[in-house]
Amino acid sequence: MKPFFVIDGIDGAGKSTQTAMLAEALEREGRSVVKIRDPGGTELSDRIRAVLLSPSSPISPSAELCLYAAARAQLVQEIIRPALEAGKIVVSDRFTWSTYAYQGSGRGLPLGQIRELETVACGGIQPAHIFVLDLDIAKRTARLNQKGSAPDRLESEGDAFFQRVREGFLSLAQSHPDRGTVLDASRPAAELHEAIFRKVREFVQ
Repeated sequence: MKPFFVIDGIDGAGKSTQTAMLAEALEREGRSVVKIRDPGGTELSDRIRAVLLSPSSPISPSAELCLYAAARAQLVQEIIRPALEAGKIVVSDRFTWSTYAYQGSGRGLPLGQIRELETVACGGIQPAHIFVLDLDIAKRTARLNQKGSAPDRLESEGDAFFQRVREGFLSLAQSHPDRGTVLDASRPAAELHEAIFRKVREFVQ
């Protein structure tokens, strides 16, 4: 399995922080690391991300699913696959489990359709391991309120939506214990990083 690791979970769980900490820790060991976020990372993917997150963009669930897949397909082709083939470690803020959790569990789209679309988008690329940062919905809301910035289109969804998304992530991890690890995102960032880094080192060593 290629050294491709994903930090995933609901908005406000601390994914960006842990992604950056993991990449920096691996680089300190002298490893070549490519840090990405999904959607994003390429010119096309960043443009799609802007549309997806814009509060003024009315997007149907099926269109949302296809846009995420398009952004991911470009990211895989342009960044992820070449990096892995070059022997680099890839660390991503989100990947396919977000689609199953948000568009599947959250929006109610059929998982079979998502699976077919992801097969096309990813072209066989799969993470070696996924770390799900699990956070209580009330704590998630409090964290986002502390940001002080206006919520994006997805962050504006209600608690019921995010509860479904949270349950989607937990279900995925429970169904694939060999591929995913659930971590309590309310723990201090340093403790979370230590747990993630310890697991990643098992793969890269």
